[in-house]
This record gives sequence, structure tokens and C-alpha cells, in this order.
Amino acid sequence: MRWFRFAGLILLVMVVQASMLANLNSGPNLLLILVVFFSIYCDLDEAIITSFAIGFAADLSGSSMPMGPQTLSFGLLGTALAYLRRVVNVRNMASQALAIFCVALLAGALAQLLAVLKGQAFTAETWGILLRIAVYSGVVGPFLFLPSAWWMRIRPSRLSR
Repeated sequence: MRWFRFAGLILLVMVVQASMLANLNSGPNLLLILVVFFSIYCDLDEAIITSFAIGFAADLSGSSMPMGPQTLSFGLLGTALAYLRRVVNVRNMASQALAIFCVALLAGALAQLLAVLKGQAFTAETWGILLRIAVYSGVVGPFLFLPSAWWMRIRPSRLSR
């Protein structure tokens, strides 16, 4: 893993997520897309580390949640997907979109549950926002995998199985 490139990619995505996509109430979650990308294309140890690191970056990037829920939800679901990819082939765009959609729904629901346990109020429109974020992320996500693989210098032979 090229950790300096990883840090640069995460910083770039945090800036884009916080500045350009903050105006969209429920646009794609680019950090979550990266969790799925690294969970699919990295070794197990690297996938676990990157999932928790990206979750921490999501908590830092100005979300309205308290600190910690996204770190735990991204880390746990990224780890689960890294283990699951041994059984399920997640290499074509349709399965990647489905994986992003499912991880976005589960991570959002788990983060909201953890935020409620920390005392944050739960609104009625939260589930609609989570569904829209999951759909937008699932549609946009597979198209961002190729530029991410190029930036991280992941060999094409690792991308096709």
C-alpha cells in the first residue's frame, strides 16, 4: 500500500466532500465509496486499517454527528466486506454498485443508531436521506474505482480476477 498516496487521496476527497457536496443535502458519500474500494482491492490487513481511517476522516469532515459513529460503522462494515469478498465476487460494476448501496445503508443506519445512543436527536426524514445517499453513492461509486486504482497504483491484474 502506498500510504502517502492514500493520505493524499483521503485529504482530497474530504475537501471535495466538505466543500462541493456539502450543498447537496443527500449527494453521494465519496468517503464511503472509498471504503468499499479499499475493502475490495486491498489485502485484509490494509482493508481494515483503511476502513477505520476513512471512517475517522468522515467524522472529521464536518458531519453533524458526534465524533465516533462513522469511524465505527465504516470500520466494521469495511472489515466485513473485506472478509465477504473472499466468498462473493465483487469485481463487476453491478456488484460494486450493489455493495456500495448495501454498505451505505448499513453504515448510515449503524452511525445513526450510535449517534442516538450518544444523545443526538433522530428526525423523521433521516431514513429518506440515508436512502438517497445510498442510491447516489451506488450509482456514482463504480465509476470512481478506475481513477482511484490509477492514483493508488493498483495493478490491473489485481482488478480482474
